[in-house]
Amino acid sequence: MPAASRPAVPPAPPGAPQQQSFLEWLRTPRRVTEPGIWAFGHRPRPAEEPDRIPTPRLVGGAVIAALCAWLLWSLLYYGYLGGYWYWPLYLLTPDSWYSDGFTFSPGWWALYIYEAIALCVVLFLFGRVGHWPELARRLLAPVARRLREQQADPSRPPADPTVDPAQWPELREAGAQSAADRLAQDAQAGLMNDVDHARLTQAWRSVRAHPGRLPAFTDTVLRHGAAACAHPSGARNLPTRGARHDLLTRQVRLGTAADDPRNPYQHRGVGLAVDPGVLGTSLLAVGPAGSGKTVRLVSPVVETLCLQALAGQAAVVAVGAAGAGLGPDHAFDVVVKIGRPDSAYDLDLYGGATDADEAGGILAEALLGDLALTLPGGESQRASTAIAQLLGPFRAAHGRFPSVPELRELLEGSAPAWLALRKVLEATGQQAHARELDVRERQATRAGDIGAVLAERLALLDRPAFADFFRTDGASRPFSLRCLDHPLRVRIDLPERGYAEASRLLARLVLAQFAEGAVSRTDRSLFACLVLDDASYTITPEALRALQRLRSANAGAVLTLRTLDDVPEGLRSALLGAVGCRMAYAGLTTWDGAHFAEVWGKEWVQTQDFTDRQIIADEPFTKVLHFIRRVATGKAVTTQAVTTRTVERERWSASELANSVPPGHAVLSLTSVRGASAPPVLVNLRT
Repeated sequence: MPAASRPAVPPAPPGAPQQQSFLEWLRTPRRVTEPGIWAFGHRPRPAEEPDRIPTPRLVGGAVIAALCAWLLWSLLYYGYLGGYWYWPLYLLTPDSWYSDGFTFSPGWWALYIYEAIALCVVLFLFGRVGHWPELARRLLAPVARRLREQQADPSRPPADPTVDPAQWPELREAGAQSAADRLAQDAQAGLMNDVDHARLTQAWRSVRAHPGRLPAFTDTVLRHGAAACAHPSGARNLPTRGARHDLLTRQVRLGTAADDPRNPYQHRGVGLAVDPGVLGTSLLAVGPAGSGKTVRLVSPVVETLCLQALAGQAAVVAVGAAGAGLGPDHAFDVVVKIGRPDSAYDLDLYGGATDADEAGGILAEALLGDLALTLPGGESQRASTAIAQLLGPFRAAHGRFPSVPELRELLEGSAPAWLALRKVLEATGQQAHARELDVRERQATRAGDIGAVLAERLALLDRPAFADFFRTDGASRPFSLRCLDHPLRVRIDLPERGYAEASRLLARLVLAQFAEGAVSRTDRSLFACLVLDDASYTITPEALRALQRLRSANAGAVLTLRTLDDVPEGLRSALLGAVGCRMAYAGLTTWDGAHFAEVWGKEWVQTQDFTDRQIIADEPFTKVLHFIRRVATGKAVTTQAVTTRTVERERWSASELANSVPPGHAVLSLTSVRGASAPPVLVNLRT
């Protein structure tokens, strides 16, 4: 294809690999060791040496050993210690070698060789004492590593083209030589970015799963090159990036593990990141306002999931208050701004459900989920049944579910609404639904009926600001969370200001709908993730069960809280147990820290106890020496005893979490969907 007809690659936003470094980014080695380790260019640390001598002390010892070696050799060489050390030479060589004409005679050569051997012995002995080999390795290893890195420059193609990822060896092995040549040519010409590479790699995986698609894939690549298999939106990148992403491993970097003794040795100083492999177990982050949950965690995660959606690998639903900073409108495919007249989309109140019982259960969870622990036993099921007894007849009569005002009238027991619905059912011969309506009508007359409570909670959505939302008559563009089998980027803005209770109700509704939509998918190849910025008063018993089901459905959730006090007391420990990834930010309270300390458990560590015991001298000369030392140092002469014990202690105590985590840091523990786990690590989120 002529160069003029090739699609131009979109400009790389800040944070993305620039075009001139795309090949270097692609060829950089990645080492995936433990969950959460930033694999891009990662080099594992050498094995820990418990008895490692500090470098300054090692240098001092080496210098002292060198001076001692020089002093000893000078004393030997110039005869200050006598000539006895020549005796072995004289015993092993004939006397005729040392006759007249000594210069260049056999004795002359033997003497110099013997002295060289003696010098080597002195250097060897003092080198061992001064740890010269260790010092040489420690000083020369960085230089050698730097030379190896220069020789293995990622910008240079490998000598073997079959291992060069820029040459697409997988396509060549499968016989798609022409497609591989076209993609390699576009990569060399700067027409490909990291999103294109990830998208085409994902498309190739589907081709390998269905070999019959190979001709169509090859034809598409030959026609469109790096722009082939594009996202339905046509976008090939995000307008801006604020975090570091590696789409080859699907990771986003969150920060750097602090070089702190409380961190495991292998994690100190390495980058930490998250990916769908750990987000699939769900993540809970707790920290006060201003600790960086949105900027340092939520925004990077939403950003990387949006990039993966453009690559056909994920579907993301980001939920937060209006103006929370989850990303610009043009970075999403669907933006639902509840309560704002400029919203292009509406939210489906029933989550795309067609079954009345299913829709009733979702709506009951949203309306009364936060009261589940305070209601009498069975009230939650009664609420779901009460709503279903109205949704079924209404759908049978009108072919749709009721809107918010219509459902509220029915729950309140409005006589005109009941009469109108019954007439339609009788006219259409829907006797079964008419009997269902009669049962609900009899229950509504009883004292303490759950319908009044449901109507009261539903009234939070029956406000003028929401008049154009939650419509079921087809006059709006409702978005349903049943479409999670498509690579969608969705943002839902909640009406936080002035409608706090309604916002919490909608957050529970979205969480319930997402869980139902993710689990009920027939195609689970895409990773679906719900990012809920501020999940206060959203966690319910049913929500916890839903979080646990997401793991097996290739889905996950990211939840943030200001404090665990926003979760019912009986669910706090269960919440920390239901998620696999936990994050505690600086500024955590001690009672919140106690829950994290409990779930992170304990570990066996070695502790050393030092005991000083005063030495009592018996000899007169020793007493004089002790007196001089006490006058010089001001301390009595003591001897120190060290006791080493193995004890069990908390990985992070509540006090350490509350008082020892610096600003801009957090303690993060991760668990992958395969069961691999990483211990809690102190992370600097600013690097």
